[in-house]
Amino acid sequence: MNSPILYSFRRCPYAIRARLALASSQVEVELREILLRDKAAAFLKASPSQTVPTLVLSDTVIDESYDIMHWALTQYDPEHWLDEPDTGRELVTYADGPFKQALDRTKYASRDPDQSMSDNRDKASAFLYRLDEQLAQNGYLFGSKTRLSDMAILPFVRQFAFIDKAWFDAQPWPHLKTWLEGFLASELFLSVMEKYPKWQEGDGKTLFPAA
Repeated sequence: MNSPILYSFRRCPYAIRARLALASSQVEVELREILLRDKAAAFLKASPSQTVPTLVLSDTVIDESYDIMHWALTQYDPEHWLDEPDTGRELVTYADGPFKQALDRTKYASRDPDQSMSDNRDKASAFLYRLDEQLAQNGYLFGSKTRLSDMAILPFVRQFAFIDKAWFDAQPWPHLKTWLEGFLASELFLSVMEKYPKWQEGDGKTLFPAA
């Protein structure tokens, strides 16, 4: 295998953050865009969890997005994303757990009528207040530039913000909003959100990041 293979889905926040780290690290992979409603047989065979993102290496498979980020950055970390305290991992763990659960129960409230959408939005908001306070110090979560935890969490803040953008814009989170707006306008984010056709057996290779 010439390049690792990344099975991805453009809008998935987990896949977005994996692509962000791969683009930053400049580690070239073969990108295979998957439709979640019509998963390719090769993907189902390769991924133990059958979820995106999945990174297929010559000797192993990584199907946790944070682990893909960490793997990529240990290959090459030109922007020093890994240079952050251990509390960064704790923050990401909370974002991936209670925050993401509350986000999903807000975004997909109709799927679980026993859950209160407003209560879950409040739970998610509590985490965003916490982030806003931390961002007030330097503009980023840990210092004056992007670190791993920023890029691991921002795709989920983006997802939450666009559930109800008017409501989100009315909230008192000035530092969080500036952080998110900078991310959405960044060359890195725009580059990883390029659209690719659905991959299928027999297609030629799509290399990512693009040269």
